[in-house]
Amino acid sequence: MEKETKQPEKNPESRYIVRIAGKDLNGNLPIYFALTGIRGFSHRMSKNIAIIFEKETKIPADTKLGVLPENMDKRLEEIVLNPEKHGIPTWCLNRRKEIETGENKHLIMADLEFSLKKDLQRMKETKSYKGLRHSWGLPVRGQRTKSTHRGKGPVVGVQKKDVKQAAAPAKKESAPAKDQKKK
Repeated sequence: MEKETKQPEKNPESRYIVRIAGKDLNGNLPIYFALTGIRGFSHRMSKNIAIIFEKETKIPADTKLGVLPENMDKRLEEIVLNPEKHGIPTWCLNRRKEIETGENKHLIMADLEFSLKKDLQRMKETKSYKGLRHSWGLPVRGQRTKSTHRGKGPVVGVQKKDVKQAAAPAKKESAPAKDQKKK
């Protein structure tokens, strides 16, 4: 007997891919879950944004993203790009009291990656403990090093028997050549 696979419901008005903030999101997921596909949004932040979106537009937060009208995409994108202007608490933002400007921001996608790279570079230049650990390729947050963080460098340890046997005949052939040179 064949198992019947459940096909997703086909809605002619539904979109499978919705582009928000320069990222293609799955339209078959609820708003709060689809937003986690954007780098920089955790489940908590995306839930907060979905709740704010629900308050502003009266569209439930568990509505599938692909069912939203296209004019609502721009409204959702505005909340995603400027969450602090729409009432998201400061403690939810990922860049609070930034070192250079002192502002509270929420960065996403490439901006977030660039700022993290810049932070690492600054720590390395100031030779802070975390910066040194990063530059050496060791664990930064106090993890043990005896048994973890291995596999980041070249392989050290026991060779396979096959490799040893293949290397052994080559050594035996080259050994008589050395004896002839001594005579």
